[in-house]
Amino acid sequence: MGLTKAKLEIEKEVGFSEVEVLFNPSEYQLTDGANYSEKKIPGLDGPVLQYISGEATELSLSLFLDTYVPKKPAGLLSFGSSEDASTDVSAITKQIADATSIDGSLHRPPKVTFKWGSLNFVGVVTKFNHTYIMFTESGMPVRAKVNMTFKSLISPTDTRRKSPFESPDRSKYRTIRQGMGLWDIANMEYGDPDMWKVIARENGILNPLDVRPGQVVKLPAL
Repeated sequence: MGLTKAKLEIEKEVGFSEVEVLFNPSEYQLTDGANYSEKKIPGLDGPVLQYISGEATELSLSLFLDTYVPKKPAGLLSFGSSEDASTDVSAITKQIADATSIDGSLHRPPKVTFKWGSLNFVGVVTKFNHTYIMFTESGMPVRAKVNMTFKSLISPTDTRRKSPFESPDRSKYRTIRQGMGLWDIANMEYGDPDMWKVIARENGILNPLDVRPGQVVKLPAL
């Protein structure tokens, strides 16, 4: 089985353009994250963390581009051949850089797919920088290092990042378990620990710390 080359597919108005990298990356990095907010609850030593949303996965990688072709000795040149067969590597970097520009027909940066082995990453390019590291005698760049960062695109139908919270549309009852507070129930049911006040008011609880395991509380409909 031959060597599989990594590919960049850059979206166009119709179809896509394909860039086959000259050398596969030596490594790539995938980064995930989550956003939280802090809610201060009276009587607690510290704030309660409330999950807000997940962050789009980021892919970071570096590519090495080389279009340099060593010159042949003058005596070995065949009829009609050129002394220097190297090409300008900036033609490739420009094609990749187009992935960060707003496409006139799409009115937004194009969607980019990076394919290599089991990785099939679909997203947009958020960072791109390239450094030219070798030139011919005429000043033409023939080697470059390219660093890229992609951010994944999450489809509205993708449920992996959806919040698990579900606000009740009818009254419910919950039993308080050991180590559980009203803010925990509010966070699970309403997605906001500050809603403990609504639960406390509904159940006539004056002190949110004055609850016990096994106690049943009513959760009002919103």
